Amino acid sequence: MDGYLYWRPASRLTVLAHLFGIIAIVLLLVWLLHFREGMNLDSDNPFRIFNVHPFLMFFGFIFLAGEAMMAYKTVLAARNVQKVAHMFLHLVAITLGIVGLHAVFKFHDRANIRNLYSLHSWIGIGTFSLYILQWLFGFITFMIPQSSIDGRARAVPWHISGGRALLYMAICAAETGLMEKVTFLELQHGRETLLVNFLGLAILLFGITVDVSVALARYR
Repeated sequence: MDGYLYWRPASRLTVLAHLFGIIAIVLLLVWLLHFREGMNLDSDNPFRIFNVHPFLMFFGFIFLAGEAMMAYKTVLAARNVQKVAHMFLHLVAITLGIVGLHAVFKFHDRANIRNLYSLHSWIGIGTFSLYILQWLFGFITFMIPQSSIDGRARAVPWHISGGRALLYMAICAAETGLMEKVTFLELQHGRETLLVNFLGLAILLFGITVDVSVALARYR
C-alpha cells in the first residue's frame, strides 16, 4: 500500500453509514431529552444518571468506533495520518465507553439494582473488554516501529476481522439494551415505543453499512 494514499471521494456506502449514524444520534437525543428526563452524570435523579449510559455507549463507543473503521476512506490525509486517526478515534471511543459504563454502575448503585445480571450486560462487558484488547493489539502491532513487516502483514486480516466482529457484538449489545429498557419501562404502543424501534433499526443499519463499507474497501 502506498504510504501517501490521499483522499478519494467517499463511497456511497460510507455516506449512507454516516446518514444512519446521524439519524440514530438524533433519535437517541430526542428519546433521552424529550421522553426520559435528560442526562446528567452528577444528578440526584438516578434516571438522568442512567441516560448518560445509552448516549455514550452509542455515540461515544459504537459511532466513533464505526468512524475509526472508516477512517481510511474518510480522513483527508496521508496513509500514516489516517492510521493515527484510526487509532485515536478508537481510543476516544474507549474513553467515552468507560464513562458510559461508570454511569450505569452508578445508576445501579443509586437504585439498588444488582450489576451484570442480564444478557445485555454480559454481551456489553464482554464486547468492551475485547475491544480494549483489540486496540492494544493494534497499537503494539501497527504503531510501534519495532514491529516486523511480516508480522504486520499476517496480523492485518485478523485485526480487520476482529474489528468487524466486535462492531456486530456492540450492535447486539445496543439492541438488547434497548429491549431491556423498553421491557423495564413497560412500554407498549405509543410514540416513545415507535421512536425506540426506529432507533434500533438506525443503529443496526449503521453497523451493517459500516461493515460492508470496510469489507468492500480497496486501496491502491
